Amino acid sequence: MCLAVPGRVLAIEEHDESLTGLIDFGGVHKRVCLDYVSDVQVGEYVIVHVGFALQRLDEESAQASLRLFEELGLLEEEFGDPWGRASAEAGLPGPGEPREADMPAAAPRGQGAEEGSR
Repeated sequence: MCLAVPGRVLAIEEHDESLTGLIDFGGVHKRVCLDYVSDVQVGEYVIVHVGFALQRLDEESAQASLRLFEELGLLEEEFGDPWGRASAEAGLPGPGEPREADMPAAAPRGQGAEEGSR
């Protein structure tokens, strides 16, 4: 799903004859094109879709949208770790999780501590 997500402008710069900005989407920072909102200022909020800021947005509306997106899990879906999701969907351990080869071998049946206590 592609969303138009509100984000706060952290920095603005010219890049290859285009106006770009570093945008904060609730802790995730992405560089986006600001050509459609060239009058935006650092600290203001914009709505971003597929890498382009489409319009300015007041802070109250932006925060309300970000809270709703967070509650619905849409920020994780839009900005989360795609490799981790792919691993989970394939039944594989995600980044930072132990792989089967890294785990200690299981004790042979009948030799575990719980076997003796039955």
